[in-house]
Amino acid sequence: MKKVCRLDGLGCASCAAKIENAVSKLDGVSAASVNFMTTKLVIEGEESRMDEIMEQATAIVKKLEPDVVVRKA
Repeated sequence: MKKVCRLDGLGCASCAAKIENAVSKLDGVSAASVNFMTTKLVIEGEESRMDEIMEQATAIVKKLEPDVVVRKA
């Protein structure tokens, strides 16, 4: 299953890379990518765990970039 989110307020390519790296290591995630130019986070993972994965991914974003707002694309 694939989920796409917008990361409103993402202003740093290095932070985008940190978010991508951390999210890709979550259990159940097969792939994760952050496009800094479009501020989109794409997560591919197990459908049965996607709600949990999205909660964890949002927590990672908030920890690394407190001012960024995660919303559905």
